[in-house]
Amino acid sequence: MSFTILTDSSSNLPENLIDAYDLKVLPLEFMVEGQVYHSYLKGSVTDLKKFYDMMREGKVITTSLPSLEYTESVIREEFEAGNDVLYLGFDSTLSGTYDNCSLCINKVHKEEFPERQLECIDTLAAALGQGLFVLEAVKLREQGKSLTETAEWLRANVLSFAHWFTVDDLSYLQRGGRLSKGAAFAGSLLNIKPVLHVDEIGRLVPVEKVRGRKKSLQALVDSFAEGASEPKDGQLVCISHGDCPDDVEFVRSQIAERFGVSDFVINDLDPVIGAHVGPGTVALFFTTDKER
Repeated sequence: MSFTILTDSSSNLPENLIDAYDLKVLPLEFMVEGQVYHSYLKGSVTDLKKFYDMMREGKVITTSLPSLEYTESVIREEFEAGNDVLYLGFDSTLSGTYDNCSLCINKVHKEEFPERQLECIDTLAAALGQGLFVLEAVKLREQGKSLTETAEWLRANVLSFAHWFTVDDLSYLQRGGRLSKGAAFAGSLLNIKPVLHVDEIGRLVPVEKVRGRKKSLQALVDSFAEGASEPKDGQLVCISHGDCPDDVEFVRSQIAERFGVSDFVINDLDPVIGAHVGPGTVALFFTTDKER
């Protein structure tokens, strides 16, 4: 392995891929009724069904960034082992994770291990959109690309990863300040389901409002039809969700049947992102030749 790939738990990657590619993951934290939890700990499985049920019951979930003490320990361990590091962090427009962690990592690098090579990249991505970006880095590393070559390609292509979301309950977007209380109330009465995407500077932006869950899921499939790069059947498609496997299966089967896609990564949204978008969220990620 020519260099270590470090990311954070918002990348939403399943444990088998983390293990297979020896990825290092910084865990964000979430709090429920004063109890602090890590959104990812190696070898420890979070009961996400229970987590989303707590949200449905109205329990208040708060979130925080990765521990800087833990971040220091991870990067120091890698440098001490003689490894160069590529850090791929959670969208800085949506979270302070990248800014805080990259500052911490750069400080350790500069003061203690200047001989090691380090690259830090803001993925402008979240959930398995960030995970897809990480997997692209893995692919480049396996092709024998150097750390510098990999970082250069990723920076040049950071906007080639499309992110599309729909949510089932508008109240979570309202709590997070992305929707007014009045709009959330009116939208709920009218069964409005927003379709959103992550734009070129990493903002979560409403694109369309449709009436009914089925139409919002179909809109995700349509976004793939219109925006996915060719060949569509050669795509790795990623789907994150907030405890709604039947809806995910609808989206997956539509994309598989219509476009011949067979390579999917599907995972529950990690609790930190899930806390802000709620149960019933479905997010679709793929590569695109179009502008975000």
